[in-house]
Amino acid sequence: MKTVAPATIHSVDPRAFLASVAGDESLAHVRELPARPIALQPFPDDLPEVVLGRLEMLGIEGLYPHQRIALDAVRTGRNVVMATGTASGKTLVYNLAFAAEVLSDPKRTALYLFPTKALARDQLRQVRALKLPQLKASVYDGDTPRSERPLIRRNANVLMSNPDMLHASILPDHARWADFFLRLSMVVVDEAHVARGVFGSHVAMVLRRLRRLVAHYGGDPRFVLASATVGNPDELAERLVGLPFQAVTEDASPSGEKLFALWNPPVLDEESGARRSALTDASMLMARLAEQGVKSIGFTRSRRAAELLAEFARREVPGELKGRIKSYRAGYLASERRELERKLADDELVAVASTSALELGIDIGSLDAAILVGYPGTRASMWQQAGRAGRREDGSLAILVAQDDPLDQYLVTHPADVFDKPAEAAVVDPSNPFILEPHLACAAREYPLAEDELLFFGPDAPHAVERLEEAGVLVRRRGLIHHRGTGSPHRRVDIRSASGHLFSIVIEETGELLGTVDESRAYYHVHPGAVYLHQGEQFEVTELDLATGVALVARSDPDYYTQSRDTTDIDVVEAMEEAPTGGGVPSFYGSVRVTNQVVGFVRKLVATGETIDTVPLALPPQTLETRAVWWAIPPSVIERAAIKPADLPGAAHAAEHAAIGLLPLVATCDRWDVGGVSTAFHPDTGSCAIFIYDGYPGGAGIAERGFRSAARLLEATLETVRQCPCSHGCPSCVQSPKCGNGNEPLDKPGAIALLAAMLGRSWG
Repeated sequence: MKTVAPATIHSVDPRAFLASVAGDESLAHVRELPARPIALQPFPDDLPEVVLGRLEMLGIEGLYPHQRIALDAVRTGRNVVMATGTASGKTLVYNLAFAAEVLSDPKRTALYLFPTKALARDQLRQVRALKLPQLKASVYDGDTPRSERPLIRRNANVLMSNPDMLHASILPDHARWADFFLRLSMVVVDEAHVARGVFGSHVAMVLRRLRRLVAHYGGDPRFVLASATVGNPDELAERLVGLPFQAVTEDASPSGEKLFALWNPPVLDEESGARRSALTDASMLMARLAEQGVKSIGFTRSRRAAELLAEFARREVPGELKGRIKSYRAGYLASERRELERKLADDELVAVASTSALELGIDIGSLDAAILVGYPGTRASMWQQAGRAGRREDGSLAILVAQDDPLDQYLVTHPADVFDKPAEAAVVDPSNPFILEPHLACAAREYPLAEDELLFFGPDAPHAVERLEEAGVLVRRRGLIHHRGTGSPHRRVDIRSASGHLFSIVIEETGELLGTVDESRAYYHVHPGAVYLHQGEQFEVTELDLATGVALVARSDPDYYTQSRDTTDIDVVEAMEEAPTGGGVPSFYGSVRVTNQVVGFVRKLVATGETIDTVPLALPPQTLETRAVWWAIPPSVIERAAIKPADLPGAAHAAEHAAIGLLPLVATCDRWDVGGVSTAFHPDTGSCAIFIYDGYPGGAGIAERGFRSAARLLEATLETVRQCPCSHGCPSCVQSPKCGNGNEPLDKPGAIALLAAMLGRSWG
């Protein structure tokens, strides 16, 4: 087998590099993050000698102060959540706690849950590095051969899995795990900050089902959660598990000095406000770092952007470096991702362009620079991505390249909001009926529910059971709640996707599986005629089979890309709360029904963005019952804004786009997690209305956060649109990359006047 010689890797001089590439108009702000010296505390006196010997062999001489606090808390039986930065040693805490326990009681078992299969296998290597024969660790997930599973059930005392496998395989088959559950003393949930929104709410229900079955078999484990920095670690842990937690948040791990730069691509056209592409500048930065032998990672917010970043960087480097720059994202086959991880760790790659898939703690070796293409949506994710560089004592560099996006443009002019504000609170809503009810059905199928066991599932569980009884899903017999029917309800619950099943992307000529995409995104990204990118190769979708969930693609090399067009209608089901905004415009929060239909797509030239043509599609509508925040804008406010009736649709549409763009400022989300509708007259409000809704059945807590912070959201939206230098509206203020109407109509001056009037101000 041919091996590739590692690239010559050099450390980066952050100041010299920025000075060599940055013009005055691009470098918006530089923050110096000072080095943090190493400060070690001794290991606990009662750690077994054999464990101390293994730590010495690995060069670990002591514990950071936060590690010692967390380890002592875990060993005294408390539930602990550690919310500290990247590479702060959280894994060592729970590995040491269980190693010490299993050496004194070999019958103890532990369950480690990771959000991805790749992370579980990476952590398996860390456990095995301790070389303790008493730790019998195995990965048990969808890739584990069925022939090996009985042996793992019998012999492993450290089981490494993921919430998906726990939900779909381990809990339904709990009788085979009875002995393991009886002896279970520790449950670890790693990267717990990923468990937010709809996925987090599903994980909360899975963990409650686990607690209930473990209690049934006589086990009583403590829980250890490891998380990146979030604003509410103890609340997040308690919502996920349903138990009280002690939070450890003071990060005392050592780090080298880091320079964190905010980079804003220059305006190319004052009239339109068009800026140089963030991808263009990021690929230039990645290429310059690669030419200097500096190992870097570039984070993007979409799969397509990861492919383009790697491709653009390859075009800017000499031939010998082109093969050392790769992209990495979800949707690749597992074998392909693991090979990329290995090459990066072994210095065979000098740069990788990734989605958030590499944000988590997979060991990919030491990196010296991180490039963030756009603000990732939360400060927690931003620090997690930036923390991927600087795992050594040398200096490191992080650069946030602002996109043509209202939030990015707001943040580069308000650096205090980037660096000085605490991390956002992670939103988890286990009471969402679209999540609670299916999991109660799963729990009853696993073992009939006693009335007092409903306490595991929260105060809304009794009402949810009543609804399931009325629907004929559950039935009471002899004081217990049984699942009615022969089919397993587990198969109908996909904890990763609130929208349904995964669609397979298959190469038509060979039948090869190229990747996967969520059902809800399939209509937008793999519709017939769509251009699909994979590792720099272009494919055209020839057929989307909705019945089988398969998109057939053929290799293609067009000079255009595609964007879907859709229509959206929204109906108010129930207004649950109302609050004033100060300008005579009430804010509402409640339940809505959204009907969306992809009706066509446009083809645009790659070189210029010019539209070639529009192609109609006949895809079925999708209906979503969810939660929304909305503003009912009375005629008096529109009169105060002096907006003519003909201009009102464009003004409301522009204000809606800008508010969605700024929503991550007040809620933990990505703009792709939400949708919006604006109209000059909505029959349910009897007025002009602007809606922002969660893009998940039952809601994800995002719109609620927007409602709670409505005044701040509208203030930031007004400031961003007003200060944007463009004349008529641009992607930095009121244009949206996901607009199903092609950003028509939009009226930037009208939006400024409308937002000011909504806040009780005059504008003119």
